Amino acid sequence: MEKFFKLKEHGTTVKTEVMAGTITFLSMVYILAVNPSILSASGMDAGAVFTATAVSAAFATLFMAFYANYPIALASGMGLNAYFAYSVCIPLAEQGINDPWTVALTAVLVEGLIFILLTVCKFREALVNDVPRNLKLGISAGIGLFIALVGLEGAGVVVGNPSTLIDLGSFATPEMALACIGLLLVAVMYHYKVPGYILWGILGTWVLGMIAQAIGWYQVDPEAGVYSLLPDFSSGITFTAPYFCQFNFEFVASHFIDFLVIVFAFLFVDLFDTAGTLIGVASKGGLLDKEGKLPRAKQALMSDAVGTVFGSMMGTSTVTSYVESSAGVAAGGRTGLTALTTGVLFVVSLLLSPIFLAIPSFATTPALVFVGLLMISSVTEMDFSADAASAIGGFLALIMMPFTYSIANGIMFGMLSFVIVRVCQGRAKEVHWVMWIAAALFALRIVTLVV
Repeated sequence: MEKFFKLKEHGTTVKTEVMAGTITFLSMVYILAVNPSILSASGMDAGAVFTATAVSAAFATLFMAFYANYPIALASGMGLNAYFAYSVCIPLAEQGINDPWTVALTAVLVEGLIFILLTVCKFREALVNDVPRNLKLGISAGIGLFIALVGLEGAGVVVGNPSTLIDLGSFATPEMALACIGLLLVAVMYHYKVPGYILWGILGTWVLGMIAQAIGWYQVDPEAGVYSLLPDFSSGITFTAPYFCQFNFEFVASHFIDFLVIVFAFLFVDLFDTAGTLIGVASKGGLLDKEGKLPRAKQALMSDAVGTVFGSMMGTSTVTSYVESSAGVAAGGRTGLTALTTGVLFVVSLLLSPIFLAIPSFATTPALVFVGLLMISSVTEMDFSADAASAIGGFLALIMMPFTYSIANGIMFGMLSFVIVRVCQGRAKEVHWVMWIAAALFALRIVTLVV
């Protein structure tokens, strides 16, 4: 291990790395409960999604450990899974497309293959620098609001209202009351820097739910979609086979422009999410060089791209680097041994599938809302006073995601408004070709929606 991971060179030990990897796992294992809950909205089987999530997270994290030697773990990304289910699958289902998740998985596959190509060409890093900073920050903050809205809706905290569009749910329901208590628990643990605070918030809310079920407040009614909160070990440990290579290329041929827009949204969100995570985690661990650049960036980005392709083959949304890796780095993790430990723990988690699959959506609400809080914090770095194009673009990206219930719409409004305002300013030559391509794709998307 010393020879391969170069522990002494990085000033760490096996004990420190293993502990750091465990902390990283505890910080991000909530995805094993959240991802099946979110992707099941697309019509996918929760058990199959759980298996795919755990296996792809283990594979991608181990790939990062051995290929890039970084203490960074990967799994199905928050925000990207919400886009997968709510912005792609549900609208397609409303259009009469059967098994719309096969279309989304195809888009994730294509996105991953494009990422591999861009990484090999050393072009992926350059793209990050050519999109206006305000737009990047606005998209990140908008995804945070969108994730929080999804979580609040799942617990009945936010409900529909024909008069006001949305309204506050009832505190008389155990789902809403317990979700709010769970959110407070997460906030308190976050304040005291409890390792794995998001996971403990989910588990604490779930335990309170089981108590509510035991005393009769939470009443099981499968016909109404209210299921028992107690894990079922009666059949022993069973593995639900993932959706292996369930792609839909027929849709690509018949709806090429629509498919391009879906792929681009996946591509764009993952591109900046990954770059920001890698730089942020590396900076926290002192892994950047003297010029502020990330050594072995190509290997790290390739790990992310390969993980995305593998995840699509297994049947889950985009696999990406996790900012929660910073928890392990803060605990001393400096090498791939940290990631190796996390990857092994994801494999072990397959034995606990009955537990993760019994966790209800209202118990994951605290995780979704708090991840949303962490993501929207990027709004503090936005500059709304300097330039009209970047300010308006970033602002529209921020608000249109939650207000139209679509991450893709937020990116579309943000990019199109930036390009249009920039042209009206007489500064069209300053618009990078990446932005022109994005604007053209989204303009075609609008045409297809109108026609």
